[in-house]
Amino acid sequence: MKYTGMPTGMWLIFNKSFRKNLTEVLKFDVKESRTITTAAKKKYKELIEKLPEFEKKDRFKMNIVSCAMMSAFLLSMPELPEVEAATEYYKQSMMTRFMQWFCRTGGKKKFSESDIEAKKEIAKFRAGDRNPYSWNMEFYEYEYEDGSGYEARFTTCGICTLMNELGLTKLIPAMCRLDYTMSEADGVSNFVREYTIASGGPYCDCGYTKRNAK
Repeated sequence: MKYTGMPTGMWLIFNKSFRKNLTEVLKFDVKESRTITTAAKKKYKELIEKLPEFEKKDRFKMNIVSCAMMSAFLLSMPELPEVEAATEYYKQSMMTRFMQWFCRTGGKKKFSESDIEAKKEIAKFRAGDRNPYSWNMEFYEYEYEDGSGYEARFTTCGICTLMNELGLTKLIPAMCRLDYTMSEADGVSNFVREYTIASGGPYCDCGYTKRNAK
């Protein structure tokens, strides 16, 4: 994957928050945070360049790019944090004002006809069949008792593939938790989950119900 384009943009948008939270969440001092960030930028470029190019219709490129950024920072730390600390670090680093706006904007279209049709197209595309760093998804409408919402069920996970290769398996759940946070931020949905591949489940279920459904 080329570093130009989305990977460069993601670094420019999020590197300051990742660096800031090295101090505010993980309690590194300022000098350590700078050293880690410098090393992480180099590692991030290396990881991006080793990833295959994603197909134009693949909707999951941003997911693997954010995973590469988190992994680069983790691998640049003198020692890995515990899962709970890593979870909070990733949450605070990703949920910038831009990301909160992004979630609210997406929330305006959630559950719309166009949103549901887009999910069906993603399910048909099955990018994970051709790219081990992407995802395969099954889509189910109206899975819940209140008659609202849908479930996206992932049977392959690019984050698991990359982080397993990097020796970061125990910290994969730190990234999974952001699904709840992004749902909270969209203003319209409740997030429902029973399984994750990272915890040994048969798939990752990402369920969304309408927040004010009766």
